[in-house]
Amino acid sequence: MTTLTVALLQLTPPGPDWRANLTLGEAACRRAAALGADIALFPEMWSNGYGSAVPDGSVGGDLYRHPSLWDGARPPAAPRPELAWLGEPVSRDSPFVTRFRELAAELEMAIALTYLERWDGPPRNTLSLIDRHGRLVLTYAKVHTCAFDLPEAALTPGEGFEVCALDTAVGEVMTGAMICYDREFPESARALMLAGAEIVLTPNACELESNRLAQFRSRAMENMTGMAMANYAGPGWGHSVAHDGIAFADDRSRDTLVIEAGEAEGIYPAVFDLDALRDYRRRESWGNAFRRPAAYRSLTGHEVREPFVRVGPDGVPAGGRGPA
Repeated sequence: MTTLTVALLQLTPPGPDWRANLTLGEAACRRAAALGADIALFPEMWSNGYGSAVPDGSVGGDLYRHPSLWDGARPPAAPRPELAWLGEPVSRDSPFVTRFRELAAELEMAIALTYLERWDGPPRNTLSLIDRHGRLVLTYAKVHTCAFDLPEAALTPGEGFEVCALDTAVGEVMTGAMICYDREFPESARALMLAGAEIVLTPNACELESNRLAQFRSRAMENMTGMAMANYAGPGWGHSVAHDGIAFADDRSRDTLVIEAGEAEGIYPAVFDLDALRDYRRRESWGNAFRRPAAYRSLTGHEVREPFVRVGPDGVPAGGRGPA
């Protein structure tokens, strides 16, 4: 059996100082390596702990929560425009990213590092996959930014979903990424499957309740891909989870769950049987063979109709903001 182990780093939300978070993250990666991980996966925006602030200096929520979950009420129609990110953006050649590249080479373990990325314009919500040799092999920016609320509405969104051939101790593994809200759009995982992804890495920073967990399981099954998601620890949070995407074996339905954490902080190894996954992908009916793309033209349209018309925090109707 050829296995790939993805360590889900379910960590307590840190503060906004990337230097302190670098130290905490390095310790977590060393623990993951000691557990035999091939890849260490951080929660979303580890460099600044996904923190935002209001003018009086208080923290406006340790982590993002979907508006429908805010104490059972919708957020204000006009969110406070002065809401901003805590922590400074960092670049791909910053000491933050560079140190994790050195660490990946030292530990001979890939690291899926997340950070608030400095960009030409508003920053990006980014994952950089560093291989076991310390090379940046994939950098992905969140496509489905949470445009319905600040501060994420002010981010620069990514422009597409890419896959890389990640060199591991068991050979190349086709690996892609999506981030948090991306997983709520079936097109994200489908685009990664079409690009050849065998494993999809998913940093997260929101409550993972039963509906989102079921949704993530579906993404694995419908694309025959291994899915791994790392969330922050804490009450109401946690539940970092992985599914192997193998929905049937020996002509019987099977549970695709590899591992699901509770709410406690910890390093949770998700072990994928690559031989079984690849065999399943070669012979089962999901995936690409029986799709009918000509019938899906509306999926690439930009028009937004009622009852889905929304106005963003800038007062402009949402929709059609992605690349043409």
